[in-house]
Amino acid sequence: MSEKVLDIVNLNKFYGERKVLKNLNFEVYAGEIFGFIGPNGAGKSTLIRIISGLSAPTSGEVFICGKSVQKNFEQAVANIGVVMENCQLYAYMTGRQNLNYFASLIKGIKKDDIDRIIKTVGLENRIDDKVKTYSYGMRQRLGLAQALLNNPKLLILDEPTNGLDVNGVIELRRTLKILAAKNNMGIFMSSHVLSEMEQLCDTVAIFDRGSILEMRTMDDFQNNSNSQKRFRIRVDYPNYAGKIISLKHGLDVELAGNSVIIPYIPEKFDDIINDLRRRNLTIYGTSVVTKSLEDIYLEILKERRYGKIS
Repeated sequence: MSEKVLDIVNLNKFYGERKVLKNLNFEVYAGEIFGFIGPNGAGKSTLIRIISGLSAPTSGEVFICGKSVQKNFEQAVANIGVVMENCQLYAYMTGRQNLNYFASLIKGIKKDDIDRIIKTVGLENRIDDKVKTYSYGMRQRLGLAQALLNNPKLLILDEPTNGLDVNGVIELRRTLKILAAKNNMGIFMSSHVLSEMEQLCDTVAIFDRGSILEMRTMDDFQNNSNSQKRFRIRVDYPNYAGKIISLKHGLDVELAGNSVIIPYIPEKFDDIINDLRRRNLTIYGTSVVTKSLEDIYLEILKERRYGKIS
């Protein structure tokens, strides 16, 4: 089994009577990209601050590579790199000068190490320009380079795709996958861009009001349950077809353009198709579709907040 680079044990954070984090327990392993998703105000930023040692928990403990952040702070945080949503950089310096300065605070960083990191984040062509001329996305890349200087075993990212254009997002995705796979780095990231989390993450935790509602691998979320699959039927009169399926067959129906989307119940499918054809509806095609992470996230959030609707 891979090395455990982050271990959250019975973590709680209270502000007076307000419980921001409630008995959190989870692990992140070397080579794993772990996604943490939830609405604004759920407590994600508070958790990142505690993991990074910038805030203390009310109770519980954070271990990084087996070292307690609360009891062995320096040894624990020596193994992490952190990229917050707004990177703190010196705008009047060049990108290289920024990295040289931060590298001077860490023992054993060589020029070759800095050059390698610059190439990793794709800043070779602009690294000698002043940071004040950088776009927001380029500043994010420089912040990532800074976080990689100490060759961390755990990389923590808070909303890493904010401000990036399409090419920047693609490059970041490629970089993070390389860091996880080739450098065996554990990556813990928080983001609102669920489509990116779906493509990037090995494991995802859905988080709300200080608690983890659901935590699974992406494969489990997408493939291991028929409830995550649906049938799509392309038909000439989707409104009429939807009413037939809903009233006669008792199924929930979603309309999407010229398609009707229904629950994945294979034993009912042939009867539904034959019924629609008997009513002279033209069927252009059928397919099985898998729910996106966004669909799953909204369903779980709604179910946990308001109860399952049968």
